[in-house]
Amino acid sequence: MPADLAVIGLGHLGLPLAQAAVAAGISTLGYRTGPEAGSLTAAELRRMLAQGFRPTTNPAELGRVRTAVICAPAPRGADGALDLTQVESAARTLAERLRPHTTVVLESPVPPGTTEDFLRPLLEEGSGLRAGRDFHLACSPSRVDPGNRDFGAANTPKVIGGLTPACTESAAAFYGRLTDKVVRARGPREAETVQVLETNYRQVNIALVNEMAVLCHDLGIDLWDVVRCAESKPFGFQAFRPGPGVGGHAVPQDLAGLTGRTLRMVELAQQVNSHMPQYVVQRAATLLNEHGKSARGARVLLLGVTYKPDLADQQGSPAHEIALRLMELGASISYHDPHVPAWSVLDRPIPRADSLYEAAACADLTVLLQQHRTYDLQGLSVKAQLLLDTRGATPTGAAHRL
Repeated sequence: MPADLAVIGLGHLGLPLAQAAVAAGISTLGYRTGPEAGSLTAAELRRMLAQGFRPTTNPAELGRVRTAVICAPAPRGADGALDLTQVESAARTLAERLRPHTTVVLESPVPPGTTEDFLRPLLEEGSGLRAGRDFHLACSPSRVDPGNRDFGAANTPKVIGGLTPACTESAAAFYGRLTDKVVRARGPREAETVQVLETNYRQVNIALVNEMAVLCHDLGIDLWDVVRCAESKPFGFQAFRPGPGVGGHAVPQDLAGLTGRTLRMVELAQQVNSHMPQYVVQRAATLLNEHGKSARGARVLLLGVTYKPDLADQQGSPAHEIALRLMELGASISYHDPHVPAWSVLDRPIPRADSLYEAAACADLTVLLQQHRTYDLQGLSVKAQLLLDTRGATPTGAAHRL
């Protein structure tokens, strides 16, 4: 049965797109490109299926759609560059079935130039068709923010950059069915670079506030109060908050492989942010020492091991490195997370606390890594022997804050 849309790649980008499409009444099929993990709940997936979403493993069905959106992941490889293996596989699979007049859109996070220099040749060689003449080709960087209660597909503008003006308009017509606003870029390279700017903007600003956290702790200044006051400024400032690490699926890019020069600020920001798990462990060890305890043999309870609050997604979560470094110091680690029933670090199962308050009372140190809504932080601060809050979520004076 033909569908209006094929979403190729059912991970953290593809599933939310498919969810928005079926909610908008668009006949949608989903094609998995690998062992992907999305952030939708089982209930949300059941609702999508009830609305007509059709997962498929049959690539022939890709040749029966009007629009195909490639959402295959592009993780960072061992050399630090983005690995486009799954994007390439998705393109080759689609190319063999590509029909004239189809609109193909790339949403995967990719370096500038990928749509024209990498994806276009794959599609043209595999299909015998020509982009911009026989089929439409465009890039629309994903703006998925799992768990965001204020912004979803409908009220988040979509940037579109097509190979030709007609390509842009064809892709814009599709996304116009999902979102209230479409922003047209000059071309695919501009659209691709939008994601580079947005991702690096987040990385750099988190790095700044992380450095401020370290500085303020050394000076005995309450950074959280500083941020609270600073965000009252109605212009020229956007509040970011420190944490134990950045986490998430977005990969910062310095484009050194494309241009031969690095974005020095992004490179430094990555260094600052990647140091935060180690800094948290240093703070934890110091706290234990100040209270007459050694990290070796200490019972440490980690609260929240996901990268975002109220979601099960662990992609890039700093909890893994923090746990590993604490174990290297000889600490005995346990964890609690309402969204993670089992957790391992380097294939070593970490004991899960069944009773949060009892576990906090027994632990020498409790470290809040993620602020899930279910956590009663006031009650937790009373029960815990020592509480290190890396999110600034506890009431003032109730815990040691990052």
